[in-house]
Amino acid sequence: MSGLIDRIQDRTATSDERLRVLDVEGEETDDVLDALATDTRRAVYRALFERPRTASEIADAVDTSVQNVHYHVSNLEAAGLVEPVDSRYSEKGNEMTVYGPASDPLVIVGNSEMRPRVQRTLTDVVGGIGLLGVAALLVQWGAERVARPSIGGSGAGPASPNATVGEPGSLAWVVFDVVEPGVLFFFVCLAVAALAALALDR
Repeated sequence: MSGLIDRIQDRTATSDERLRVLDVEGEETDDVLDALATDTRRAVYRALFERPRTASEIADAVDTSVQNVHYHVSNLEAAGLVEPVDSRYSEKGNEMTVYGPASDPLVIVGNSEMRPRVQRTLTDVVGGIGLLGVAALLVQWGAERVARPSIGGSGAGPASPNATVGEPGSLAWVVFDVVEPGVLFFFVCLAVAALAALALDR
């Protein structure tokens, strides 16, 4: 299964991250902007978007001390930007908190009256992409079950995982071995949705 499909699967598996929409004039926005005012704090925040981390892992990622990380994480947590998402145990048996982003995506809008509409729109978009990712995984799984048994022929035993579908240059070869059905389905659906949105805006 392709790297993109794996990333889609990972993303849908952590879809508990919440959409957050702020307006420029809100007090919450001041807290968020203040929390992200320093370079180190922004680096900590970026590191958590790459993957959830413990304080020591954050310290290694941004090249600072664990004590400094705890200070910056507490400020980010107070602003509602990060939160504990898990816990682990060190080799010495000490429990360590794993931190991750509290909101993804985080959007700031200039007009407070637009905030509810933007939030509804983005919620629909994020939910739609999540469903599309799941559908792409199902398409990939179904296509592989249909296509792979035909590779080895009847009675020839299991097909090799490195075997190809169709002759190189054929449509089947492009779909199954170059692009992969799930990826193709995902981007075709995105393109159709984008064209439909453009048509409705006219």
